[in-house]
Amino acid sequence: MTATKVGIIGASGYTGLELIKILINHPFFEITYVATSSGGLKLDAMHPSLKDVFTCRVEKADSNEIIKRCDLVFLALPHQASMGFAKDLLNQGVKVVDLSADYRLDLETYEKHYCEHSDKEHLAQAVYGLPELYREEIKKSSLVANPGCYPTASILALVPFTPYINEDFPIFIDAKSGVTGAGKKSNDLSHYVNINENIFAYKVLSHRHEPEIKEKLLKFSSKNFDVNFVPHLIPATRGELIDAYMLITEDINPLEILKEFYKDELFVRIFDGPVDIKSCAGTNFCDIYAQVKGKKLYVNSAVDNILRGSSSQAVANANLMCGYDEHTALPTIAYVP
Repeated sequence: MTATKVGIIGASGYTGLELIKILINHPFFEITYVATSSGGLKLDAMHPSLKDVFTCRVEKADSNEIIKRCDLVFLALPHQASMGFAKDLLNQGVKVVDLSADYRLDLETYEKHYCEHSDKEHLAQAVYGLPELYREEIKKSSLVANPGCYPTASILALVPFTPYINEDFPIFIDAKSGVTGAGKKSNDLSHYVNINENIFAYKVLSHRHEPEIKEKLLKFSSKNFDVNFVPHLIPATRGELIDAYMLITEDINPLEILKEFYKDELFVRIFDGPVDIKSCAGTNFCDIYAQVKGKKLYVNSAVDNILRGSSSQAVANANLMCGYDEHTALPTIAYVP
């Protein structure tokens, strides 16, 4: 079988490194292009963990070179930067998995919370990259909008319950993420002195993933849910925990609903008790638990924020887009000491 040639644009960050670590062991993908906005380094100099494992020249990102050398590209770039590359690549037949927010939202929602969109044509064609919910559409797509960690953990946890949630009352989502979720560039939030032995909320009820979660839930139900989202940063390298609270309209067995909804899904695990981040760290799993008390429903989920919430999910999407088994090369063993 001829290998599919893939490129990684934005290789300097945590998600870029995780993509490389998965792809170098992938039996059907060959890394033929690695780039950043500036280039000029060897890959193992940028990421010393790759020394004597894999290296290549890190180039300055150039659409013409990508088109010549790649069948599919992962764009691990900030929002607004991705759409500029994606437009050129898609017009030349290169498939794109975009890890930014540029193609995840409807136009009105995107422009309200991000910026003006410069690629409205392809935005309308993009498929949201949650395989459990959009698998058949992903298989036919040339552009997949890979969701981030907060939407992934929240949407997978809540979608099975949309028929039963009481829309007259708000949904509250309490989210906690490891520091890699804040990106590689240091800032006041993620500075060691600030995050060590600390935990705090940020962007309270104003985080841009709140409208994304609401928009996707609406696609599975005609109900207009009032989603309230509060993220926290915790002193952990990786991992993410979601606690969601809502009222329901009828008596249900939440674990039975989850087990039936995800009965054929390898990478969603349903637990009989609360989940934790260590058990899924280093894997592509999303772990979920739920419990009811009267008409109150509690849903609890966990993912590795830079794998299931980014890079390994991106590879799952690429597998589907290229006609390979979805599960190929995806990590399943947790980083448990």
